[in-house]
Amino acid sequence: MPKLSVIVPFYNVRQYVPDALRSLRANARDDFEFILVDDRSTDGTADLLARAAPGLPGAVLVRHEVNGGLATARNTGIDAARGEYLTFLDGDDWLAPGYYQRLVAVIDSLGCDFVRTDHVQCTARARTVHRVPHGRRNTVLRPRDAILPAHRTTSVDYAYAWAGIYHRRLVDRGLLHFTDGLRTAEDRPWIWKLHREAESFAVTSALGVFYRRGVASSLTQIGDARQLDFIRAFDQVIEETAGDADAAALLPKAVRTYCAIISHHLGSIERFEAPVARKLKEMSAAALRGMPQPVLDDALASMDAERAGKLRRLRRRTAAAAPEVAA
Repeated sequence: MPKLSVIVPFYNVRQYVPDALRSLRANARDDFEFILVDDRSTDGTADLLARAAPGLPGAVLVRHEVNGGLATARNTGIDAARGEYLTFLDGDDWLAPGYYQRLVAVIDSLGCDFVRTDHVQCTARARTVHRVPHGRRNTVLRPRDAILPAHRTTSVDYAYAWAGIYHRRLVDRGLLHFTDGLRTAEDRPWIWKLHREAESFAVTSALGVFYRRGVASSLTQIGDARQLDFIRAFDQVIEETAGDADAAALLPKAVRTYCAIISHHLGSIERFEAPVARKLKEMSAAALRGMPQPVLDDALASMDAERAGKLRRLRRRTAAAAPEVAA
C-alpha cells in the first residue's frame, strides 16, 4: 500500500505540464504514487504525459475517452488511488521540492482525518502567500467548529482541494469524492461536506503548493455556460446543510456565502456571452427563491448596501414577473 497517492488532472495545459512533472519528480518517494488523469486533452497534453510518465517514479497514467471536467477527473483519480493518504494537484500548478514528505509527516504526527495548508498564489511574476483562514495551527480540531461565524471568512471559504492531505478513511466514508460533472465551484460542496461530516482536522503552516492564477484556459477566465455550475454547486451546499442537525446555525453562513458569490458574478456580467448573461440572471433569481427566505433576509441585512441592493432588486423583479408567468 503506497503511503501517499497524488491525483493530478490535466486538460489542455501542455505548456505547464513540464513544470508540474518536474515538481512531482522532486517529491517522489518509493512509497508515493502519482495518478495522472488526462481529461481528453486536445492540445498535445496527452502525448506529452505519455512520453514523460515513464520517467516519473510511481506514475500511473489514466486517460478519459470523454472530457468530464475537473470534478470527474479527480473522482477517476480517487478511484484509482491506493494510498493511505491522498492529495491533489492541478496540472497547471507546481510544488516545492520535498513538500509532500513534510505534509505526510504532519498528518502522521497528528493522526487526524485531514490537514489543510497555506499556499503561494502566482499571478504573472507576483507571488502572494495565502493562509488558511483559521488561527490555531498543528492542533486537532472538530471540522464543523471551523465553519462559523457566518460574517467572517472561515475554513469552508478556503475550498482548494490541493491545499491539504486526506486520510483514506474519508474515501471509505464517502466524503472525499466530488459531485460528478461539476465544471466549476466543484470544491464548494466538497469542503462543506468535509467540515460537516469528518471527525477531525488540523491546519499547518507548511508552504509548498504554487497556484497559478490567470491561466487563459482556466474556467475562471472564460465567460461561457460552464461557469454557471457554481449555482448547482451552491444549491447542493444549501440543500445538504439544510438537512444537517445544526442547520439553524450553519445555514446563515451557507446562504450569505451563496449571496456573495452571486453578487460577484453579477458584478462582472460583462465578461459573459449575452445568452449566458441572461441565463445567469434567471438562474440567480431562481436560486434566491429557493433559499430559506427568513435566512436570506437576515443575510441581505448583514451585507453592504451595494451588494444587498443588487440582490434585492433581482428578487423583486422575479416576484413581479411571477403572476405573468402563472397567467
